Amino acid sequence: SCDITDTEAVGRAVDEVLKEFGKISILINNAGTGAVAPAEDITDDQFDNEISVDLKGTFKFARACAKKAMIPAGYGRIINIASMYGLVGNKIAPASPYHAAKGGVVNLTRALAAEWGDKGITVNAICPGYFYSPLTKETLDSQVFQDYAHTMIPIGRYGNEGELDSAAIFLASKASTYVNGAILPVDGGYTCM
Repeated sequence: SCDITDTEAVGRAVDEVLKEFGKISILINNAGTGAVAPAEDITDDQFDNEISVDLKGTFKFARACAKKAMIPAGYGRIINIASMYGLVGNKIAPASPYHAAKGGVVNLTRALAAEWGDKGITVNAICPGYFYSPLTKETLDSQVFQDYAHTMIPIGRYGNEGELDSAAIFLASKASTYVNGAILPVDGGYTCM
């Protein structure tokens, strides 16, 4: 574990994994945070923290794993966890820094896929919809959000535990060797409307 906003800590974590296992073939960048407040009330510190954790942390780990492990090996699978909010806006839960950071992760994914594809590294992103987590439970349990989900998600419900797994397993496997720079929403259809 490490502070993903600290470049040196990220480097040490990657070094420790390499020392223990000898290689890094798969990286899933899934650390994140989320400030929910109207844009006019977001502080500079809240915005900077969101960008530092969600976007810069994703870049720092991808860079360290690519440079120290994947490029030398000529092989790697990087899966960035973005968000459906990296693809669309919303009115129910104002979170402009989160949208900005996750939108950045979406395009960072494309940029790294283009840059590292010929080095044997694929870089793809999963854009989850509404799933329960310690950060989302209270919001998703509210009646307002449940009514919203019923209206806005064509499947009519939140994602269940395990429903992100198949996307990650596919993108990490040899079955996806020709999938690079893909942005895969796993959102019950939220972004199709």
